[in-house]
Amino acid sequence: MKIVILGAGRVGSTVAESLVGEANDITVVDTNGPRLKLLQDRLDLRAVVGNGSHPSILANAGAADADMLLAVTQSDETNMVACKLAATVFNVPTKIARIRSADFLSHPELFSPDNFCVDHAICPEQILTDYVGKLIEFPEALQVVDFANGRVRLVAVRAFHGGPLVGNELQHLRAHMPHIDTRVAAIYRRDRPIIPEGNTVLEAGDEVFFIAAAENIRSVMRELRRMDKPVKRVMLAGGGNIGRRLAKTLEGDYQVKIIEFDKRACERLASDCHKALVLNGDCTDEELLEAENVADMDVYCALTNDDENNIMSSLLAKRMGARKVVSLINRGAYVDLVQGGQIDVAISPSQATIGSLLAHVRRGDVAAVHSLRRGAAEALELVAHGDAKSSKVVGRRIEDIKLPKGATIGAIVRRAARPVTERIDDTLAVEHDTRVLMGHHDTVIEPDDHVIVFVINKQMIPQVEKLFQVDVGFL
Repeated sequence: MKIVILGAGRVGSTVAESLVGEANDITVVDTNGPRLKLLQDRLDLRAVVGNGSHPSILANAGAADADMLLAVTQSDETNMVACKLAATVFNVPTKIARIRSADFLSHPELFSPDNFCVDHAICPEQILTDYVGKLIEFPEALQVVDFANGRVRLVAVRAFHGGPLVGNELQHLRAHMPHIDTRVAAIYRRDRPIIPEGNTVLEAGDEVFFIAAAENIRSVMRELRRMDKPVKRVMLAGGGNIGRRLAKTLEGDYQVKIIEFDKRACERLASDCHKALVLNGDCTDEELLEAENVADMDVYCALTNDDENNIMSSLLAKRMGARKVVSLINRGAYVDLVQGGQIDVAISPSQATIGSLLAHVRRGDVAAVHSLRRGAAEALELVAHGDAKSSKVVGRRIEDIKLPKGATIGAIVRRAARPVTERIDDTLAVEHDTRVLMGHHDTVIEPDDHVIVFVINKQMIPQVEKLFQVDVGFL
């Protein structure tokens, strides 16, 4: 696939790095020449210096025969204009734009084919807000991701001493919870993946990825570790785009305090938030944290634009007694250093948001993609098409599907249409029963099933995609 990426910032460079090793022809456009040079020296891609909203620059980047345009610069206006040009001048089939402004996002008609021709608008700040919000809702979790519009969740937890399953084989999970169906998708022990089998014994400190219907998540978590008290008090450091969105989302359900260094930003926060307490100060100021009772906080989130400030304030908050600390860290090397230490969860913004882009780039019918373990693994929601003759998965039991080693089918979401006697406008209405099935060895894949696949190594992705593609004759 030929892809033109506008913007060599954190989002653009992360997407380029993820896609360049998957037999894609990547061209990156940016106004910053030295930044492009560094990216080109590190990755096998083409670089073009210039403004991506100019037709001549897009032409030089090869937009005329591109399959996709990813406009992910810092400027919403540049991204929107580039998509319009890509559609009207170069006839690019798929246009994706990064949109940060809530004003634009609140008017989706702007992105229609009659206007700016944006096929898919993504907002990394909102994705991150939702991501952190789930970690606050499930304080025991390291990561929580949704599939099938929230019907299924994949959750990562660290197994602790005293958990009912620690020291026991995985097959005992069904005996502990006979009324709940769940599946352990993967286990990471000392940063090395383990393919879960029925006789796999869980150890304290294991990072366990399990999948279950959304309503069963808490029950399964109780089997793996001690359940924390529900979150009541949250402190946020940083009142930028993410901090402001998160404060407005949380203030209705939690007691929220937000620390912001810039006085004008504090005034804007105070006018936007109705219940959250806005504090003007430095999040690394020990006296301020002590005065605001950081020791009583259930969750402390460091969300400033400065990695060092986020790390130091999180360590300080943890030392002073905060129950769980979450830190936003842009530099990937820092994330790997601090994750799992005194900082409970270190979030890489680019890795947390890249899934929304990858879902449109992956081959085959992909409904959702989530990057896991700082980009080392992935979970995909693929739609099975075809029949037993044209497909390598439809009509087959999971144990008969030739999945690459390290890929696991965790769950299946199946929609069964059933007619209803009630008529609407002389048309027979159809209701859909959605069922969540765990991926056991004898489960048979049916047409149009949404199959959730966990892949411990991203190099296996092309094999998984190829497995779900149908023969040309079926089309």
